[in-house]
Amino acid sequence: MYIMSDAVILTKIGERLKALRLKQNITQMSLADASNVSLSVIKSIEKGQIRSFDAFLRLLRTLGQLEVLMPLVEEQQLSPNEYYELMQKTEVHQRKRASGKTNHTGKEASEW
Repeated sequence: MYIMSDAVILTKIGERLKALRLKQNITQMSLADASNVSLSVIKSIEKGQIRSFDAFLRLLRTLGQLEVLMPLVEEQQLSPNEYYELMQKTEVHQRKRASGKTNHTGKEASEW
């Protein structure tokens, strides 16, 4: 995949979206209406000319293929060791306070 140029990747994505649309027996016009994207944008995307990420997301959602992007938006799970290390780095040290015991030396308290 990394040896392909951007243009080839975009063309393959457009072809795949067109194939998905046809497999679901959806016309370009009905896809445009359902995804709230213009017909010309649908035609451009199917030719591999993806100029609007918003329109691309709308098409994926309408075609039921939005999950292909989930690895990009999911939170990564920390291993127990990574979690422990993170907690050790961010642990806030508590202030040390007096014990609260009063010192009774027999002296009279100052009024000051």
